[in-house]
Amino acid sequence: MVRIKRALISVSNKTGIVELAKILKEFGCEIISTGGTKKILEEAEIEVTEISKVTGNPEAFGGRMKTISFNIESALLYDREKDANEAEKLGINPIDLVVCNLYPFSEVKSSGADFDTLIENIDIGGPTMVRASAKNFKYVATITDIKDYSKIISELKSNEGQISYKTRFELMRKAFNHTADYDAMIATSMDEKANEKSIRLHFSGGKKLRYGENSHQAGFFYREVGKIDSLYDMKVLHGKEISYNNLNDIQGAIDSVKDLQRFAVSVIKHSNPCGLAEADDQLTALKLSWAGDPVSAFGSIIAFNKPVELKTVEFFELNNEDKTKRKFVEVIIAPGYSKEALKYLEFHKSLRIVEFDPIICQREIDFKYLHNSLLVQDADNLLYDKMEVVTKRKVDVESKKGLIEFGLKAMRQVKSNSVVLVRELEVGSFQLLGMGAGQPNRLISTRLAIEKATENLTMEFDGEDVISYFDQEFSKAILVSDAFFPFPDNVVTASQVGIKTIVQPGGSMRDKKVIRACNDLDIAMVFTGTRHFKH
Repeated sequence: MVRIKRALISVSNKTGIVELAKILKEFGCEIISTGGTKKILEEAEIEVTEISKVTGNPEAFGGRMKTISFNIESALLYDREKDANEAEKLGINPIDLVVCNLYPFSEVKSSGADFDTLIENIDIGGPTMVRASAKNFKYVATITDIKDYSKIISELKSNEGQISYKTRFELMRKAFNHTADYDAMIATSMDEKANEKSIRLHFSGGKKLRYGENSHQAGFFYREVGKIDSLYDMKVLHGKEISYNNLNDIQGAIDSVKDLQRFAVSVIKHSNPCGLAEADDQLTALKLSWAGDPVSAFGSIIAFNKPVELKTVEFFELNNEDKTKRKFVEVIIAPGYSKEALKYLEFHKSLRIVEFDPIICQREIDFKYLHNSLLVQDADNLLYDKMEVVTKRKVDVESKKGLIEFGLKAMRQVKSNSVVLVRELEVGSFQLLGMGAGQPNRLISTRLAIEKATENLTMEFDGEDVISYFDQEFSKAILVSDAFFPFPDNVVTASQVGIKTIVQPGGSMRDKKVIRACNDLDIAMVFTGTRHFKH
């Protein structure tokens, strides 16, 4: 334990500082302070020692020189055991606590301040004394975060004005992260002024996972510092430990429903939506999403964009005496759960139940780490530039806008090359009927989407004339491609099952040939002007 007999307080953000200083005074602590902080404390009738009495020098150069001095840095840095005699000869009295948050460089930058103002808001003395006290944490405590004041006050009260080694160590770690982030912010800002982009990222709280993508790989999960909407903060309400692959799929599941406004449900396998639906009620959306690929849905990750009710999750038949009818799911994610729904889901001991609201998962930037290098791009947040019908056969874009937008949002989440088939069942119920993902040849993706749609239609058909049913459903469906068709072969393949509407970005040097094929086969084609590769 270290008794706090002498503290140096110099803060830019004055919030809560008076309360902390009063507690320090109660335990007989001498408080040294500077400028604006000194004024605030004195106005609260707290006795303060002027910094110049310690440094032996006045504040100078418009405040640029205040704390930097042999006396201050020595009082923070010297080893209380090994250097005690030398300190006494030099007349150095120890400082046991530094409370400092730095000049508000970030806030000043955000306000649009000019370059000279930015430079004046680069703190020098603050980081110097923070780093000095943090290095000597064995004897000195360093507070850089106002959120820690209440904890320190409690500890001072509990320990008669002393702070523990454990707390000083935690404060030291925070202090060095604080100055590292501060310097990184200044460095990237100066690079920006020089028209040279640079990025410095800070992730903390690394959780060790059971393993990585495969069992022989170590895996960790980190939180980006300073973000208030991190997936890291999701609440795991029940079930087994979340794995590396679970987290990847959870992100894919959230991304698939975050932009859908009504009740939406995604069924994810290997980051791709094998099922996705949107409807006016949650149970319908779940049933349609599951029906998109009921075989692949086994062991899937499922996300809801709205709180889950009991009647919805009863669809999984988790307590059915016939275990073959129980639907096995790895993870369920939703913004919330009714008490009844949560209790029902907890029947499955291993099922991971996660509370997280997909709507907050809106990204501005995407990162991809390559070999000792980083790719950065704007997030793919533009759905389309236009909806231009380019063929003789027309489609009422306005009446089909909801389904087309659903198809674009579904396709945008499928790995490229991606082709999806979507349809509207009853009014307003949209379903991903089939998808082809991750193929090096777009024609193969088209064939896969059609094959999956055919399989689903076969399973749901209950009648005598299956051919007529296929013709009916394929003619109502819309085929959506993430990039242009380079050749007419995709159009020919689509026409063979009766597809009558294709949506693609356009932009190929062979657009005219593709449009001519559509005209020859009586297919409507809509150009969106926006490509959606996802690799």
